Amino acid sequence: MSYGVDARELYEALTRYEGPEPYETIVVPWLDRAQGDYRAWLATAAEDGSWWAEKGTEPDGRELVWELYALHRVSDRLLLAFQSPSHGPGSPHPRPLLSEREYLDVFTSLGMTPFEDGDAFDPFLHEIVEVEQADDPYAPIEVTELRWPGLMLGRLLFNRAGVRIRAGVEYAQRGVADRSPLYWTFRRHHRPTVDLSQGWGGNSQWRTGFRLDYRTPAGDRLNVTGDRPIDGSADLYPDHPQNLSPEERLLTPGERRELLRHRCLVRTPEAADALTGSPGWDRELTPFDWRLPERSSRPA
Repeated sequence: MSYGVDARELYEALTRYEGPEPYETIVVPWLDRAQGDYRAWLATAAEDGSWWAEKGTEPDGRELVWELYALHRVSDRLLLAFQSPSHGPGSPHPRPLLSEREYLDVFTSLGMTPFEDGDAFDPFLHEIVEVEQADDPYAPIEVTELRWPGLMLGRLLFNRAGVRIRAGVEYAQRGVADRSPLYWTFRRHHRPTVDLSQGWGGNSQWRTGFRLDYRTPAGDRLNVTGDRPIDGSADLYPDHPQNLSPEERLLTPGERRELLRHRCLVRTPEAADALTGSPGWDRELTPFDWRLPERSSRPA
């Protein structure tokens, strides 16, 4: 179904643009065409109801999760300028495409609400960008700086706020929580990322689903389309393709839950020595379909 615009078009236009005024030249005309039917279509995903369960296998629902993914890639592209430069070869720091105000204007025009949420760290709302290691290993995570704001579409989390934190190593380890591969993410300037579009062709990569996390009065619902138990299934052989991989089984249940909530590992795994036998294991985990047991979406 066509709604007059799509986020892939905006992403590719921003990637190609080399002029001085991307907001006025590229973004504003696109937003003008995105009002009305397109914005109303996005709003379908704002409530944790039956839209996915009923429409997930039908064209309109399936295309909506693809469109949310494409729109999230626009956000990833625009957020690069708010991240620390990479010192790796071939990774120049990108020039800012949009100011923070313009960035927010893009998404608030589409019905989203920005949030910052103060000093209380919440992995549902906050992405760890940098860790200051506290001397006390048991010091809880504290937000010390906001790097970029987060965005909600109704009760649906669209993008987490980027934060610098201070924490003891028992809660978040510098070099792991802020530098290990970040899942469900297309690109970050300062760390590796893993999403299901990577490795696919120019058209196929845009058929990637957006992770659906909802904050509801009854609690947080994480990765609601997931259909694989996070601790594996006793009904399947251990090496069954739908069961946990050997590397995932080496993670403790707590580490798997941290990966799902934070979208990355936050500490060196207890089985680090055993995992070294699988080079690149930390980029080859497959948490994209993990499902938590009922009533355990909120951290204790």
